[in-house]
Amino acid sequence: MAQINDPKIAFAYLRPACVLLTRQPSVANVETLGGQLRDVDDATLQQLQDYVLFPLRFVLKQPAPRKDGLVEAVAEAMAYLLETTCVQSWDTLRDLLSELCLCLCSPTDPGKPAPATSEEVRVAVLRCLDALLHAAYGDIVFRLFEPSMLPGLGAAISLLLALGEQDKSRGVQAAALRCLQALTLRCDCPQDHVEVSGEEARVLGSTLASFLPGITMALTRIVSGDMRQGHAVTARALRLWSRMVGLVLADSQLQGAGVDARPGLELGRVGELMVQRTEDWVRGTSGRLALLLRKIISCCSAHQHWRVRLELVDMANHLLANCSVSLGECVGSLLETLVGGVNDEEARVRERCEAALRGVAGRSQGCGRGQTFSDVLSESLHSLATSLPRLMRTSDDQRKLFILNVFLGYLKVLGPAVCVVLASATHLQRVSQALLQVLELDVTDVRIVEERSQRVAMETDAAGTSVVAPSQSKHFLYFTDERIFAILVEICRMLGYHGDVYLLTDHFLDWYRESQAYRKQAALVLKELVAGAAGMGVGRSWGGQGEEAEGQGYAPNLEELRAVVGTIIEEYTSLANWHLATSQETDSDPDKQDQHGSPRLLSISSHADRRPLQLQLLNGSGGGPIQLEPRAPTVHQLNSNIWQLCLQLEGIGCFAQALGPAFRPLLMTSLYSVLEKAGEESVLVSQAALGAMWAASEACGYGSLTELINANADYLVNDVSLNLQRLALHPQAPRVLSVMFLHSDPSLLPLLGDLVQDLLLALDLSYDHRAPLFCCVLHSLLKALARWFPSARGGTAEPNRTKMASEDQEVLDVRHFLQDYQRQKQLAEGTWGEEEEEEAGETELPDPSVATETETEGPDVKAELPAHLAIAKDVMERCTHLLSHPSLRLRLKVLDILELCVCVLSEREDELLPMAHRCWHPLLLRLTTDDPLAVLRAFRVLCTLGETCGDFLRKRVSKEVLPKLTSSLTNQAPVSARAGPIYSHTLAYKLQLAVLQGLGSLCLRLDLGESDLNSVCEACLPYLSCRQPAKLQDACLSVFRQLTQVDPDALWLTLNELHCPHSYTAPHPDLEPVVLSGQGSARNEFTDNVLRLLEEFDLPQKHL
Repeated sequence: MAQINDPKIAFAYLRPACVLLTRQPSVANVETLGGQLRDVDDATLQQLQDYVLFPLRFVLKQPAPRKDGLVEAVAEAMAYLLETTCVQSWDTLRDLLSELCLCLCSPTDPGKPAPATSEEVRVAVLRCLDALLHAAYGDIVFRLFEPSMLPGLGAAISLLLALGEQDKSRGVQAAALRCLQALTLRCDCPQDHVEVSGEEARVLGSTLASFLPGITMALTRIVSGDMRQGHAVTARALRLWSRMVGLVLADSQLQGAGVDARPGLELGRVGELMVQRTEDWVRGTSGRLALLLRKIISCCSAHQHWRVRLELVDMANHLLANCSVSLGECVGSLLETLVGGVNDEEARVRERCEAALRGVAGRSQGCGRGQTFSDVLSESLHSLATSLPRLMRTSDDQRKLFILNVFLGYLKVLGPAVCVVLASATHLQRVSQALLQVLELDVTDVRIVEERSQRVAMETDAAGTSVVAPSQSKHFLYFTDERIFAILVEICRMLGYHGDVYLLTDHFLDWYRESQAYRKQAALVLKELVAGAAGMGVGRSWGGQGEEAEGQGYAPNLEELRAVVGTIIEEYTSLANWHLATSQETDSDPDKQDQHGSPRLLSISSHADRRPLQLQLLNGSGGGPIQLEPRAPTVHQLNSNIWQLCLQLEGIGCFAQALGPAFRPLLMTSLYSVLEKAGEESVLVSQAALGAMWAASEACGYGSLTELINANADYLVNDVSLNLQRLALHPQAPRVLSVMFLHSDPSLLPLLGDLVQDLLLALDLSYDHRAPLFCCVLHSLLKALARWFPSARGGTAEPNRTKMASEDQEVLDVRHFLQDYQRQKQLAEGTWGEEEEEEAGETELPDPSVATETETEGPDVKAELPAHLAIAKDVMERCTHLLSHPSLRLRLKVLDILELCVCVLSEREDELLPMAHRCWHPLLLRLTTDDPLAVLRAFRVLCTLGETCGDFLRKRVSKEVLPKLTSSLTNQAPVSARAGPIYSHTLAYKLQLAVLQGLGSLCLRLDLGESDLNSVCEACLPYLSCRQPAKLQDACLSVFRQLTQVDPDALWLTLNELHCPHSYTAPHPDLEPVVLSGQGSARNEFTDNVLRLLEEFDLPQKHL
């Protein structure tokens, strides 16, 4: 339907509805009028504006209580009318503004909102008010800011601020702030607005200066209020705050006379509301605004929503551009806001910050103050570095993030000027001290020193590739958020990227040497400085002149960087900084270790006096005081040493990555030291050393740790050989060997011959002092040999024999048995036929060709053993002597070595059997008269010997070992049957389980006789009881399963004597009936397991 464009027709069309509304105010009549307004075009409505507004305003002016629905309908109709027309009358603007405000305010207090008004009414009235302010002509709007309008304007501003601050609805808050923007001519919506000239802006600023304190404080409360109000309200309040302050305190308005004209006397008391923007007023206002600004920045700098942070950046840029003189006290905070936004996670915020900073720099240079901008940045950096430790101790994590982002932003903005700034001793001292204090580590956790390594993290798989365990994260004293540490790392790298590397490394090395408290932090900073100098992980850098530099484009001088790295590594690996105590039991002090390996209790105090104790002993000879040994290091000191070593090792790995192939000259001097720490018992230290090895191998072009060690094996072997001869000065040398064995391959074997002999000689000369350390090395050596030269003898020979025997049993039948029996009887009686004897003789004649070849050969000469077998034989000979050592820990380690020696020598039976004979007696003592832990380990060695030696040990095991094993099982069976769940954690249970798990395979390998098998069955039968622990039952079942391969008939008979589930009848009447003691017996505790065995092997049908 076409809209009405004739004023007369439109008047006739609208008149009935207007009259009816005036007579009968109701929601329906208002909606009728509102619907008819949409049928008239905008130009015609403009001519009829006053006529249509009259009934709507008449409804609002009614003194009786108005319903919310009626007021809402009137406000919506009036809003549509004002959005499509212009207000050309000052009286209309003033009256409508007053009437709409009365709809929102309290009757008793016009500056506060009415509590009973609904949310819908407030939204509708605020929309109407916004449309009114946008519809007013420019010359009319400026009359609102005349001095005579101050009371009414103040009431409207107070009402809108109260709605924006106190209302619970986000929509009402946002609408109120939007209206306040329109009322102060600071609106930024896409509609057309009144253009404000310079003089009009001065008048506007002079009038709004009276309300500036109230507006800024209320908006600050909104910004710092409840986070649930949403980011839109916070961002709009920020925008209004900055625009109001930028208008009232604009430098362009305060220049010239600097004092507003005094109001005329005719204003009376209204003139007292006017504010004169004098220099004193500007100075005082700036100081108070600085407090509000700091509060706003602290609340919004780390806001969750990026639009709020973007608005904060716009506010700082706007105020710096318009109020840099009047807000002199706020310039530092505003600049800090822009600098902190350079590292924002949102790209749009970063771009806006960089553009704003370029604008600030351009304005400073345009005013002849280019140096001033750098000076301000450097002084701000100095001030922030001074207060950084305090702020990190007292602020929450969000505040800490912002502070560190500001610190990093200063470095990025300064760029190459960082080198000039740090040339100042004061600035360098402040910055370095701040970083060292903030990065202080928390080393009070007792778990750091408790975690001991068995070098599991460094084990290599069959493919030769090493698996690196994840490094433990660092715990700092003043923060826990990983993002904070990431920013600190970036700060250090930015210093190294833009600063003088020589100056910085010398300075932090001085801290490293002089201060024990700052040594760990200095090592951490030095690592990141070198990484930054090499351009590693350096982000985007702001150039200051509108240029951006990428960190990847920086090309360091490798020669200079290598010289710096060499100095740092030399300091790290010095005797005082490298050989630190990491446990109470150190290899450098073996005489003070407990022979049974039990560690001493650690002191928890972190302030223990480390001076040696002195005790005055008065003796007859009048001797002086006796000086006792120094106190043991506390947990705090050990933790500190561990972390220092870890940081130094991480630093070496980082240096290798920074230099790349240029690190090779330093590798020869540092690799040995790193391998020393890779053999440490502390988990953290060994993992850090392994990480450094990986970093060095990748940087120098090696594909794996094996290639790294093999390529440098000649240097390493030479150093180890020399240090083994001076073991008192170099107690860590055996650990280097251990790590080499762990990460190498058989190609290293030719270099190991003399070295192993040196190692064994050193062991022979120091059995009492350093045997535990040497045994750890020998264990690594034998483990490597077993991995390099796997033997298949132990796992294939006996199973093949058993398989052949089982095949023979399958084809055996009664006919063959009787024929064989007849032949054996004839042989015994001497009646075997001559033909058969001749045939047997023919088959026994030797081959003459073989005899001829044997006669022509020379005398027998024993072939030289391969290198790995010779090494295993020599080591096994030492183990034979060490099996009786008084230290339980050492005996357990020796038993492990002995097991590996047997595995390596298993491929040469002529060498293994004499060594097995030599070690049998001490091994037997470990099996029979030692600690249960040693018995457990010795039984495992016995099982390995049984698999490899076989018949050689049958008589010895049958006579000396088996009776004691069966006796132990028999005696312990009633105990385990009565025990509760906690019994599975005892050593006796573990010993029972190990014996049962290995006994069956031992009997099978040794092919024991009938009497021995009977004793084993008798000892194991109690473990078929359902009262035994489940794992012991399963182990016992495995014993019987393996015994069926040796003598199935005897086993079947034994089981049926215990419980027979069936009755058997003879296949022929002439045969006697089959009677078993287990027939007809009731179910008992053995029934379930016996039935399981009988059903699994199906023995009755097969052997009857």
